[in-house]
Amino acid sequence: MHTYLVRVWLPDRPGALGQVASRIGAVRGDVVGIEILERGAGRAIDELVVALNEPELLDLLVAEISEVDGVDVEDVRPLAADRLDPALSALATAARLVEASDQEALLDVLCRDTLADFECDWAMALRLEPVEASAEVGDTPSTAWAAAFVMGSRHLEADGADTCPEDVAWADLPVAGLALVVGRKGRPFRWRERRQLAMLARIADGRSAR
Repeated sequence: MHTYLVRVWLPDRPGALGQVASRIGAVRGDVVGIEILERGAGRAIDELVVALNEPELLDLLVAEISEVDGVDVEDVRPLAADRLDPALSALATAARLVEASDQEALLDVLCRDTLADFECDWAMALRLEPVEASAEVGDTPSTAWAAAFVMGSRHLEADGADTCPEDVAWADLPVAGLALVVGRKGRPFRWRERRQLAMLARIADGRSAR
C-alpha cells in the first residue's frame, strides 16, 4: 500500500468532498484521513490522506480529482509510515516537548519534530535580543533575515494586514524570549497549520518556564 497527502481546493458546498472521494474510489483509492486547512470566499482547502494499491495510479488519481467541477489539486506528496495520522504526530511531538530534559533538548525537539510534522525544509528557534539562533535544523536562512521577517510580520499583523511570504511561518515563545520560524518551498502554510504551530510553540514555552 502506498500513501499520499493530497491537498485540494474545492467549493465550500455540500457534496463537493463526497464527489472528490467518489473519484478517488474510482481508481481504487481509499481516503484514510481528512483535515480542513482553511475556509473562506466560498472555497475550502483540504488535505486528504489517500492510500493506493499501486503508485502507477497516482497520475490517474490526480486527473480524476481534477475532473470534479471547481476542484484543483494544489499538491501531492508521499507520506512516510510514521506520518499517516497528522493529529497523532502532533500529539507525539507535544509529548516529547513535555518530556524534554533541559532547554537545549526542548528546542532541538521543537525544531526537528516541527520540520518533520509540517514537512518543512528548515526550522529555527530564534532569539531576537540579541539576534541569534538557539537551535536550527535544515538549510536555514540567516538569523538577520529571520529576525527581520518576524518583526515585519508582527507589524503587519498589528495593522491587520496579511503576512508574507506564505511559505514561511512563525510562532512566539514569549516566556523563553524566542520565536519559532519555519519554511518550505512551493507549499504555503494554511490557517490550520499556523494555528497548530502556535500551539506547539505554546507548549514548548510553558515547558521552558518550568
